[in-house]
Amino acid sequence: MMRYTIHKTPLAPLLLAAGPEGLCAVSFEVKIGTFWTRDDAAFDDLKFQLERFFQGRPADFDGPLDYGTATPFQRSVWQQLRKIPFGETRTYGQVAAAIGNPKAGRAVGAACGANPLAIVVPCHRVVAAGGELGGFSAGLEFKKFLLKLESA
Repeated sequence: MMRYTIHKTPLAPLLLAAGPEGLCAVSFEVKIGTFWTRDDAAFDDLKFQLERFFQGRPADFDGPLDYGTATPFQRSVWQQLRKIPFGETRTYGQVAAAIGNPKAGRAVGAACGANPLAIVVPCHRVVAAGGELGGFSAGLEFKKFLLKLESA
């Protein structure tokens, strides 16, 4: 059974969804599944943490996560992204090196693009070499906003 809620943010509505194994979607693209049940109260702690985050304060996104059908490589990248401190960035190459695969910078970028848990798994903190933004599934304007929010 999938539960969901919609949380308002300064950027856009954010879909929060969880299954029996944990949080499986945090997305600016709001697509609700056919058999999903709205359960706003089930996400109270996450919404509180998101409010902290959007106030420019570090948040503890420590609940169980469900990566679904992610590959082992994607899981390793996403787990590494969760280690990037609030207000800091890493390059795709640095993330690749941190997971023991220093030549996999492009694959790290692809894993970031497939991340279903925006903000909670902070792919927005990963930038291209030389400080260029790289990509972001919700668009570069959202990535710029999130990085600026964390740097304030």
